[in-house]
Amino acid sequence: MATLSLLITANPYSQQGQYSAVRFAQEAIVQGHQIKRVFFYGDGVLVASRLNCPPSDEINLTKTWAKLAVEKDVELSVCVTAALKRGIVNQAEAERNALTGENLDPAFEISGLGQLTEAMLESDRLVTFG
Repeated sequence: MATLSLLITANPYSQQGQYSAVRFAQEAIVQGHQIKRVFFYGDGVLVASRLNCPPSDEINLTKTWAKLAVEKDVELSVCVTAALKRGIVNQAEAERNALTGENLDPAFEISGLGQLTEAMLESDRLVTFG
């Protein structure tokens, strides 16, 4: 079976890409593939805010990704530059930038583009959802 990494650039609540990506990841795992890393870039990082609160009749993509990360040991990496531009910060970035709080969901981690490069090198395929 293959080792896969995903690159997600789709906005979580205005495009289909995020939903398609999480369903793809779930099914890939069921089929026996390994997900090395999911890397969120551009507007894709918006899913990493623990403050996301979609209507009750919509899927909560933040919680869906977090559940996948915990249950299947999938690494969720968020590009630091894209995240900062969009107001997604962890405690360290909040302190470094003199912000009053943090909002990164604990299932996600802030990282750099080096993590994406590493994922590409260590995976059989990189699948992009935009």
